Amino acid sequence: MKNAKTVNYTQIDNQAATIVDEKDVVILNSSQAYDNYDWCREWYDEKPEEGYFVWVKKSCSETINTNVVVSSPSITQNAKNLVVIDEGVETKMQHNFVAKNNDLLANHTGTTKVVVKQGAKIEINHNLAWGNQDTVESSMDLILDKGADVVFSQRCQKVPKVFKLKHTNHLDDNANLDFVTTILADGGNIEMSDFTYLNGKKCKGLSTTRMIARKDTVIDSETQMIAASSGTGHIDCMGLLFGKECSIKAIPELINNDKEASLTHEASVGKISDEILNYLRSRGLTEEESIKLIIDGFLGDEEKITIEGVELAL
Repeated sequence: MKNAKTVNYTQIDNQAATIVDEKDVVILNSSQAYDNYDWCREWYDEKPEEGYFVWVKKSCSETINTNVVVSSPSITQNAKNLVVIDEGVETKMQHNFVAKNNDLLANHTGTTKVVVKQGAKIEINHNLAWGNQDTVESSMDLILDKGADVVFSQRCQKVPKVFKLKHTNHLDDNANLDFVTTILADGGNIEMSDFTYLNGKKCKGLSTTRMIARKDTVIDSETQMIAASSGTGHIDCMGLLFGKECSIKAIPELINNDKEASLTHEASVGKISDEILNYLRSRGLTEEESIKLIIDGFLGDEEKITIEGVELAL
């Protein structure tokens, strides 16, 4: 497997630089890509002013990193991102969306389209850490061609004051998608929606959501699995509540338009089991340590976000 050069892209506030333009991997800001490649314009509603463009033409063993950072007070971002993975390519990507500090009052709008062509295989990790006074509205379209295989993991470690998150996934014949969203919310108003369309024969979609709501938090989560062909889909949605001033509304929905398709779901929202909490405390852990252990087991271990050349206070 040929390896493309290790690549990184960082946008701070509204400024970004061209990092790589080679035969195996191209990373540009979106406005440059719009000017350089006629074919990519079909994926944009209009010429973008900011955001990243990643085109992976050959398999890459190194992780491709992109970073979008809020650094200045009251900044407004309108990032339009496009990722294209060519036929048969295997690669990994990590995207970080972060605020440097808690009190920047940023307004971020992000639109991302990911096109995974026939037989390509990709692992994508999204890490989100916003300031608690920010307003964020983000959407992503994930398009899987025939036989494409995608593992997508999105983890929100710090939620903004207002957070609207929408994902739309389209699967062609024999495509496979494992889609995971985890969110730890300590304050904020969160609206999440996830729509997976099983359009191709024998495609498989799995949508997993894990939510924790702490004080002064409202989470409204909707997940749909829609079958238009003989695919297989499953929704797994779970939430935990901490404190009295919080709520989670979880709505899993199955829409089957093909008798050969199979769709299932499971969902639960509740509190930490007193039995489990008491057991951990009986083993010598404090209540705070016990809760942290349960959260880590529920959401997975928290990974520290690091960006070269950027000091993060969060």
